[in-house]
Amino acid sequence: MSVAGPGSVAVFLGLWLGMSAAMMLPSAAPTISLFALAQEDRERNATLSTAVFVVGYLLAWAAVGLAAYALARALGSASPLDAMWNRRLEAAAFAVAGLYELTPVKSACLRHCRSPLGFLVRKRRASALRLGLEHGAVCVGCCAGLMLVLVALGAMNLIWMAVVAGLIVVQKVVPRGDRASIPLGIAFLAVAVGLLV
Repeated sequence: MSVAGPGSVAVFLGLWLGMSAAMMLPSAAPTISLFALAQEDRERNATLSTAVFVVGYLLAWAAVGLAAYALARALGSASPLDAMWNRRLEAAAFAVAGLYELTPVKSACLRHCRSPLGFLVRKRRASALRLGLEHGAVCVGCCAGLMLVLVALGAMNLIWMAVVAGLIVVQKVVPRGDRASIPLGIAFLAVAVGLLV
């Protein structure tokens, strides 16, 4: 794996949240806009509610960052002699991500992220923070496989971040982008096999 030692948890989480904001907020923008519009009709301080919604969304990604930190720490402590072990871990990450892209859970989370209006209407009485956390958790479910691949390739690598962010935007925002999950899952499985050969 391309992950070096992650440093301190505070620094890693700061970088992770910056990365998460840069990668996820563009694909979450339609939901944030819908939430803001709904708040304008109900509250005087819609801007504050929308900011709290975004904070909740990012808190869900911060929780994932803690798990990624633990993984990066474990992988960063591997010795250079463990190249074969690291290659197997990379293959496992791609295999798990590939299989996940093909699951009903991924499909359900992707449907939610692509069409969040029903969620916002059903949960309209919930607090902005709770709505942000719930939407963030579903977004994590939508992007889990892609983020696992990103950790395998190097969680803070700007090129891979841009590639994965592009794939996320395609899946969540582009018309018929949800259809990309199957070929992407197959491609990840092929990469996994290639890493083991």
